[in-house]
Amino acid sequence: MRHNNTEQCAKWRGLVLEQLSSGQTVAAFCRDRGIRDSQFYDWKKRIREGEAAKFVEVKVKEPSEQRKPAPERYPSIEIRLGKGRSLFVESGFDANHLRALLAVLEAEA
Repeated sequence: MRHNNTEQCAKWRGLVLEQLSSGQTVAAFCRDRGIRDSQFYDWKKRIREGEAAKFVEVKVKEPSEQRKPAPERYPSIEIRLGKGRSLFVESGFDANHLRALLAVLEAEA
């Protein structure tokens, strides 16, 4: 049962992000996809409330532990995920694309 709920959350998180980046109103977005507005708003609220209570631990490495960036590259941000996985986000990234990627990765955790 927990696995199914995780899949549903990932599905709806993706739909909410898709609606935000689409530029469509919620009514138009839902109409195009055959979704009830009330169902969309219910899931949007669940996702928002679920994410508001979560905290992520951030550790800052000592200067001697930090990697030296290559001179031709711009600084990047490392996002550490569970199970030893991490993402490096370069400057100029697309925030909506990152949100969608994190939603998929959270669903797999």
